[in-house]
Amino acid sequence: MGAKHLALVFCLWAVTCCSLLPSFSFGLLRVGLSKRPLDLQSINAAKKAREVLMSGRPIMGAYEKYFVGSNGEDIVPLKNYMDAQYFGEIGIGTPPQPFTVIFDTGSSNLWVPSSKCYFSFILLTNVLFQLACYTHNWYKPKKSKTYIKNGTSCKITYGTGSISGFFSQDSVKVGDVVVKNQDFIEATREGSLTFLAAKFDGILGLGFQEISVEKSVPVWYKMMDQNLVNEKVFSFWLSGDPNAKKGGELVFGGVDPKHFKGEHIYVPVTTKGYWQIEMGDFYVGGVSTGVCGGGCAAIVDSGTSLLAGPTPVVAEINHAIGAEGVLSVECKEVVSQYGEMIWDLLVSGVQPGEICSQVGLCSSKKSVGIEMVTEKVQSEVSAKDTPLCSSCQMLVIWIQNQLSQKNTKDRVFNYVNQLCESLPSPSGESVISCDSLSRMPNITFTIGDKPFVLTPDQYILRTGEGITEVCLSGFIALDVPAPRGPLWILGDVFMRVYHTVFDYGNLQVGFAKSA
Repeated sequence: MGAKHLALVFCLWAVTCCSLLPSFSFGLLRVGLSKRPLDLQSINAAKKAREVLMSGRPIMGAYEKYFVGSNGEDIVPLKNYMDAQYFGEIGIGTPPQPFTVIFDTGSSNLWVPSSKCYFSFILLTNVLFQLACYTHNWYKPKKSKTYIKNGTSCKITYGTGSISGFFSQDSVKVGDVVVKNQDFIEATREGSLTFLAAKFDGILGLGFQEISVEKSVPVWYKMMDQNLVNEKVFSFWLSGDPNAKKGGELVFGGVDPKHFKGEHIYVPVTTKGYWQIEMGDFYVGGVSTGVCGGGCAAIVDSGTSLLAGPTPVVAEINHAIGAEGVLSVECKEVVSQYGEMIWDLLVSGVQPGEICSQVGLCSSKKSVGIEMVTEKVQSEVSAKDTPLCSSCQMLVIWIQNQLSQKNTKDRVFNYVNQLCESLPSPSGESVISCDSLSRMPNITFTIGDKPFVLTPDQYILRTGEGITEVCLSGFIALDVPAPRGPLWILGDVFMRVYHTVFDYGNLQVGFAKSA
């Protein structure tokens, strides 16, 4: 056979083999994501979870995540999963036992319900608590040939409650590959009515090992260690089409060029734990809010549907889009009694961080910088740091920003009084009129010195049809104290618009317009 014939045979063989090989042979491992339509039942469950958290009562099933400092500092709740929309399927054991999970970049452990959750149903009196386990898939170790006992007890804290269980080890099937000897949590206590309503079985965390319970090695780390991916990168594409059969795709080992347009803008990870980056100024209708002019931390989080940010900014967004807000009596009181004094101090050049202590509304035991406008009451701060203090700090931000725009005093105080009536509800999303979308402003985030714009159609959540249609703001308030805050969470509302690359190898996150 001549050389030409051999070359032809080889090419035919290569084309045939390559067409039969699974997608991960090219370095890309694909996991299809299903999208659950946002419904009022889940929205109300999420709101109820937030209300319970605010009241200090234990939350069962809202699975709140926490920011935990490296030196064991105070924990700060970030969010719950009750209004999560995107899910995928994995298998645990040999043969694989199927579980629907949230692929969550904001946590690092894998946990699923344990079969022991069912057996404790007989022993415990909290029936609803165990029904949450009963209505989801359980992991059954006796049915797996690759199960290895561990037994280390663990607890994941959420709100003022927790889920608890123990570690086991087994094979985990993700897409077309099998991760061997993976530690995961068999959850035996998983909450009550809110978890009962959840549409998922468990969580597969894609955060860093630094925030993993018991420092357990995350699934993603094992995938890299076992050479199951070519590149230390994974990427999310979330469909923005509400009628699409495919909700999205999670790609391990690289990116799919069909998922995005143009080039990605990359920014470094600033703190390992969550995928945390630095964000610049924030604009409502092209006008700076002034809160993040000096930089804000932002967590890119696939496990939440929403965008969460500091109360002063969300209040300005509420006002701009006509969302129903909550009247703050304290805010109005500070404007009427201290507004003129705050104005005069700012005009005279007093540092913004010193004003609220000078007027006697905040403690002077520690400096309250401009970045601390969203700080909540902390136990170590004196009794002077009350809601009046928080309102004062918000007022300083608003007035300072209006002064930079050279607005008159009357116009400024009229505006801040309106903002006092637009403060976001602590329980979550604000209802707006669906007919007013065309009059709403664009919202712009600054990341890597580049503008990332969200239009009203992109940041407003719709549920229902016809006369039952409800429109909700995709923004909720999240107040995190300095030095960690102000803090933003960029959830699915943002990730639907911008294809997101999580580059572990280079410790960076990239964004490009989704295709």
